[in-house]
Amino acid sequence: MKLLEGKTALVTGGARGIGKAIALRFAAEGANVAFSDLNYDENAIALEKELAALGVKAKGYASDASSFEGSDKLINDVTNDFGRIDVLVNNAGITRDNLLMRMTEADWDLVIKVNLKSIFNMTKAVQKVMLKQRSGSIINMSSVVGLSGNAGQSNYSASKAGLVGFTKSMAQELGSRSIRCNAIAPGFIETDMTAKLPEDVRKAWIEGIPLRRGGKPEDVADVSLFLASDLSSYVTGQVISVCGGMHM
Repeated sequence: MKLLEGKTALVTGGARGIGKAIALRFAAEGANVAFSDLNYDENAIALEKELAALGVKAKGYASDASSFEGSDKLINDVTNDFGRIDVLVNNAGITRDNLLMRMTEADWDLVIKVNLKSIFNMTKAVQKVMLKQRSGSIINMSSVVGLSGNAGQSNYSASKAGLVGFTKSMAQELGSRSIRCNAIAPGFIETDMTAKLPEDVRKAWIEGIPLRRGGKPEDVADVSLFLASDLSSYVTGQVISVCGGMHM
């Protein structure tokens, strides 16, 4: 039997990068997969077909996780379409990097809204479904810079650090109903986002990683699978770094 047979998972920011890898990994293990992204574009259409080809039910949604009303509507739509939600992966996120002296208020506010407020929005909306089911796994995507900080990323670091505190609080609030809440802290993962970095910056990052390579989205997807499945039935309130040893 596959690890997620009979379960339904929702992945935000799921049309590309880490979110896409998670959606595909879940589907390969038997989960029906709903995913959302800001736009239902060609990437979303292609992923929907790729997931369905694995023999599971799959559907993409255009939704803004930073919108309270939009998040509530997404949870209602997914519940109506799939009947239940067993796993929520809060993966939507952005960067607006700059030194604090040059960072605008707008860039600070936007990163906090998309990366942190979205976690509140989605978790508050999904808990009503999971509380009724008396089961569920919530996986929040943090970052190693949320644990250690990084120059030029004070807004991103603050949002990802706040996510850790939120995760631990939810683990305590929801644990009595068999709802688990954990976080993953990826390090330098090779995605479209990191591909935009200058080559010298990429090289410096990799040289500082004990395993001497960037991670793959699939590395994060494998840990997500563990946290989504019953293999982690006694794991909650934890932060698992997937970073090649760059944060210890």
